[in-house]
Amino acid sequence: MRRRLRSALVPVRLHAIPQLVIDGVLVFAAYYLAFRLRFGFFSDPLPEHYRELFWKSVGPVVLLCLTSFVLFRVYLRSARFASIRDLIAIVNGTVVGTIAAAGYVAIVKPVSFLPPRTEQFWLERRGYVPFSVTENQERVATLPTSVVAFFLLLMLVFVAGSRLVARAFHERGSFGKHRRGARSVLIIGAGDGGRLVLREINRNPDLNLRPVGFVDDDPTKDGLRIDGVRVLGNTSELARILDDVEPDEVTIAIPSAPGTVRAQVVRDCRARGVQVRTLPTVFELLQGGDRYVRQVREVQVEDILGRAPVKMELDTVGGYLRDQVVLVTGAGGSIGSELSRQIARVNPRKLILLDHAEDNLFEIHRELTGDRHVSPDVAIAVLADCREEDRMREVFAEHMPTTIFHAAAYKHVGLMEMNPVEAVRNNSLATRLVARLAGEFATETFVLISTDKAVDPATVMGASKALAEWAVEAEQQRFPTTRYAAVRFGNVLGSSGSVVPIFRRQIAHGGPVTVTDPEMTRYFMTIPEAVQLVIRSGTLGRGGELFVLEMGDPVKIMDLARTMIELSGLEPDKDVAIEVIGARPGEKTHEALFGGHEHCVPTEAPRIMRADRPVIGTKVVDEAFDRINLLVLEGDAAGLATEVAALINAARGDGAEHSATGGAAAPAADAALLGTGAVAPVPTDS
Repeated sequence: MRRRLRSALVPVRLHAIPQLVIDGVLVFAAYYLAFRLRFGFFSDPLPEHYRELFWKSVGPVVLLCLTSFVLFRVYLRSARFASIRDLIAIVNGTVVGTIAAAGYVAIVKPVSFLPPRTEQFWLERRGYVPFSVTENQERVATLPTSVVAFFLLLMLVFVAGSRLVARAFHERGSFGKHRRGARSVLIIGAGDGGRLVLREINRNPDLNLRPVGFVDDDPTKDGLRIDGVRVLGNTSELARILDDVEPDEVTIAIPSAPGTVRAQVVRDCRARGVQVRTLPTVFELLQGGDRYVRQVREVQVEDILGRAPVKMELDTVGGYLRDQVVLVTGAGGSIGSELSRQIARVNPRKLILLDHAEDNLFEIHRELTGDRHVSPDVAIAVLADCREEDRMREVFAEHMPTTIFHAAAYKHVGLMEMNPVEAVRNNSLATRLVARLAGEFATETFVLISTDKAVDPATVMGASKALAEWAVEAEQQRFPTTRYAAVRFGNVLGSSGSVVPIFRRQIAHGGPVTVTDPEMTRYFMTIPEAVQLVIRSGTLGRGGELFVLEMGDPVKIMDLARTMIELSGLEPDKDVAIEVIGARPGEKTHEALFGGHEHCVPTEAPRIMRADRPVIGTKVVDEAFDRINLLVLEGDAAGLATEVAALINAARGDGAEHSATGGAAAPAADAALLGTGAVAPVPTDS
């Protein structure tokens, strides 16, 4: 209580003395009017004893009420910026102050007397008998219940009303006044986000904006006026509304709006040449800053993918990482860096950032320790290559990680086609090494970041990640005390292997935008969404599970290309050409999240599923990896193709004995997984 009082008194000394004096006057007025209302207002004189009671108690009552307001921190903010939270503090202070005032009068008894019979008779005729008889027949004046009730209500009205008047007077000068020639803006969403945008526009004439209406899908709001601005209809009527009001720009003020809504708004606005901007998404709001409205930005392709945003409380789902030693491999990459950012928020004891790319590692370490103020004793940068066993043993022995997120991998499909040996070395053998060290050093949790291209793989990158999944499953059988898991998901927007930055560069150069197949589809997810689900997956399994993130509906690459051109303010096939260049060897028209030998099993976590599939014995995997390791050392791409395809067939349940012996050659279709060297000039997926 002493610390609370001290922290509350600081702002009183600095800036709230005038408001404190005003509140004292208002409490005095409320106390006086409570007596007058009880005893006939101004038509009858106040009884002598109650007049004496008033003057003897008013000073302590005012002091008690002001003290109550101070304790409830009413003076922490200026009256002209009063909010609902301030009103709640005033209500609490008023109730406690009134109780304290009544208690003071009842305990101290400032007025006691023996009234004449005439006065007693006069009071009893009027129904005023608020006296208690003592042993010597003296009577003590107490506060009537009606005076207490009047005092509470009047004090609440006066003190809260003074804030309302101050705020209204403060906003009167600029609120709702707009400069001549201000740009008209239509706000999509009449909820909290939309009202926040409207208030900022009204308060700040420098924005040079003038609100002309709301659009909201809630039928109960249709036609209503919100802060003086009318709701004109719902999003299905947007085209008509745009033609009617002809705004200069549209602001999407629904942070949780699904991509389908954003896409419709963008299409209708682009067709009429209206600029579209949006509030940040839920993830952007969670990650940065308190300048909510000033973060309004242009609509991006990530906003209109048609997926409902994932909402998770990171402090809850990632709570298991608090005070843990967490190792993130590939920490400088797109997935690894976002993992590092989000893990740093839950206060691990140590966060080991491991990468073999010096520039990337420097950037994420500088961001965490500089921009995000993570202690250098917590965020530790380790320059190392996951393929080097001696160096990785040094890292494990020095830091003893309790949780590992293995994000280090090569991702570019076309590049891996041209370098199959290196793809297997980095994505498969290095994963097996790190997973084995995790078991040897008694790591509690190991999570592998996988990809949907590991499902019935038809490319080198997909095959190498499929091998990584089976390596992790085999290590689970070898080290049952460590909980291993793999998390599989599709393309992430903004990653180094994503098609989106490729399209952006092509559009910036005037085209053409290259698409391999007009019917090709891919799953997409934003990096923050994927990373939060990966962190959540670390607590779901008992060991050896393969989790699959629910990716929403697949997106046609052709539609994605057209949308990105339109978002750039250009017209597809007119300003920027779209060229179909043909599929690359092994490239699938449609990706899948589950293979033919896998079954989808729901988990307790939303948007996370588990793949139930046959288990390959540790001996089969070990023998195959021994041969793969030898072929990698020899640089034998053809032999590597045969061995990898054989193991994949064994994983499907088609040839476990075949994989164990390595005798027969792999089918031609599977052998084509590796070493083709034939790639399209510009990759269009990751």
